[in-house]
Amino acid sequence: MSRWTVALRVTGLGWYVATCVVLGVVGGYWLDRLLGTTPLFILVLTVLGSIVAFYGIYKMIVPVLYGDKNWGEDRQGSRTE
Repeated sequence: MSRWTVALRVTGLGWYVATCVVLGVVGGYWLDRLLGTTPLFILVLTVLGSIVAFYGIYKMIVPVLYGDKNWGEDRQGSRTE
């Protein structure tokens, strides 16, 4: 993997996390205003957005750390996915 590819993937991580969390907060605020519940959906969707963000970070970082060829292979070289 080239240096530019790695640099672009790492740069995009911050935007990805921010987008997931902000969408959770905005969506929760909108649902709370619509349904009349004050902190419920803001909290739930913020936590959900954070979980999605960290899972996405994991999926983006593993190929950078281990290389695309080794992802999903066990020690004998057979596919595990």
